[in-house]
Amino acid sequence: MMNQNGMEPQDQRNFIIAMVLMIAFVFFYQTYVTGPSAKRANLEREQAIAAQLEAGDTGVPGDIPLATAPPPTQTVEQALVQSERLDFNADRVDGSIRLTGAILDDLSLKDHYKQLGSDEELRLLRPSSAEHGFYTSWFWLGSEGVVAGQNDVWTQIGGTTLTSQSPITLSLVKDGLTINRTISVDDNFLFTYADTITNSGSAARVLTPYGSIRRHGVWKEFLEATDPGSSKKTGLVHQGLVGVVDGNLKLRNYKNLSKGKGIKGKGESETSPGSFGSTSGGWLGLTDMYWMAALVPQQDRAFDARFDQRGANKDVYEVSIKGTLVTIEPGQSVTVANQIFAGAKEYNVVKTYKAAGIPRFDDAIDWGSFEYYISRPFFALLNWLKGKLGSFGLAIMALVVVIKIPLIPLYNASYKSMAKMKKLAEPMKEIQERFKADPQRKQQEVMKLYQREKANPLAGCVPILFTIPVFFALYKTLYVTLEMRHTSFLHLTDLSAPDPSAIGNLFGLLPWAASDVKAIPIIGIIIGIGILPIMYGVSMAAIQSLSPPPPDPTQRTIMMALPIVFMFVFGSFASGLVLYWVWNNILSLIQQYIIMRRNGVDTQLETLVKYLRNRNKPEKE
Repeated sequence: MMNQNGMEPQDQRNFIIAMVLMIAFVFFYQTYVTGPSAKRANLEREQAIAAQLEAGDTGVPGDIPLATAPPPTQTVEQALVQSERLDFNADRVDGSIRLTGAILDDLSLKDHYKQLGSDEELRLLRPSSAEHGFYTSWFWLGSEGVVAGQNDVWTQIGGTTLTSQSPITLSLVKDGLTINRTISVDDNFLFTYADTITNSGSAARVLTPYGSIRRHGVWKEFLEATDPGSSKKTGLVHQGLVGVVDGNLKLRNYKNLSKGKGIKGKGESETSPGSFGSTSGGWLGLTDMYWMAALVPQQDRAFDARFDQRGANKDVYEVSIKGTLVTIEPGQSVTVANQIFAGAKEYNVVKTYKAAGIPRFDDAIDWGSFEYYISRPFFALLNWLKGKLGSFGLAIMALVVVIKIPLIPLYNASYKSMAKMKKLAEPMKEIQERFKADPQRKQQEVMKLYQREKANPLAGCVPILFTIPVFFALYKTLYVTLEMRHTSFLHLTDLSAPDPSAIGNLFGLLPWAASDVKAIPIIGIIIGIGILPIMYGVSMAAIQSLSPPPPDPTQRTIMMALPIVFMFVFGSFASGLVLYWVWNNILSLIQQYIIMRRNGVDTQLETLVKYLRNRNKPEKE
């Protein structure tokens, strides 16, 4: 039957393909490029938060006071020499701890670098007096005030230099209490603050552990200070507050934190905006794209957690955890061990900490919402393949093969349908010309032709239903996982970044960066395209040449333009993702070509070969 608009099934098939691709592109652009639009929060909740912030009520009545001095302008180096420090040199991190407050505020990652090609270690934590301060520690509060706060000076009494094999011990004597703090760091990024508190007084003392992470300044600026370029990717991956409380994942990005909006993932234990609690187990921190600092309280003790905006300009972000009360009788000693994670969100590392008892710690990596169930298995498989092949580039190519193998029957059926439709192109054209004046008869003849040849014009669209979810899941996987950062393959220097080659630098032969070429107004869009995006456009056009062309001129124009459009769109994608789809297109092209030839269909390749042969033959007289 012909639709009211006169579109035939052949036209419908091609129109659906074009529309699905266009819708997928628009959805992708809105979801990952412009960033997901924020959902409308509850109006009363926002008004309460705004009123609370306006009144300056942080909900933490002077627990750990913060000076309201002007924004610091010192460099990190200048700030470090102003206080007595304890150096550490662990397996994967180095830096120093400020003895005043026992604050971890100087930490760099030994095997991650700030920029590609640089030997400058990526600095995660910075002193409070330096620009973009980022620091953390565990303190102790008492019923009469701060017992061990940010201004109390600790004394080193044990150990020499803190390493992954040798802990150090600090001591603080104050108000009849002696606190011996043993600080250790494992072979990755987890610090343990084990405090043994002895009450030498005549009355019982009640104390509360208080963990704090603070970050200073405008959120985009401190993201750039840590990892240049990461502030532009906040729509691609979650950056902001992250944690797990009573088994519930808590998320709140920096943009919403700056506006005082409520925390996503509200649980029944939440009592007020910015405050939530746990009966036992959990953690809370501030995360960037690949890096995180998080408080991990002793897991068998309940705690309350908060987020606050502090400082005169509300430009100091703090996440804090207040543990349950600890009662220490006269002459008694009590030990409480709390931890701090400060480092890279590597898959194997966070998975190990989860297995060690930190609940859902691997969810510090933003696996996505609907992509979650695909992206996590994808990366687990990708990581395994990398271990076997020794290269993430080869692992990505192997992943294509692994995904395509179970879909071979589906694609074969689709390509067979396309082959039949292409063979029917001439009979279809004859029917359209013969019954041009009788649309109803034309439709009937077309349907008879389909039934006689057992052709289904919509069968070629079925694989799209599988490839689109794969596209989104893989896109998410390659962007959020640190393992792809600064990983090279062939001419690709960083699989998490766009192709470094460009037409404008003769694909790397000229000493101009592709980013500089792309920055040229207007023509930079064209001459900034790299090798992989061009290969994607060519391979997509080649696949289209094997498919039956749409009879409608408008649809045909749309389909012909798609390879060019997607070539430019893919030019800004992570090169690892483009590598995946180029290799996928090459395998699909080979598979489709074989099916076409088995069904006796001449492809554009045979047409070209015949043309060249006939052109070289001498003309008969």
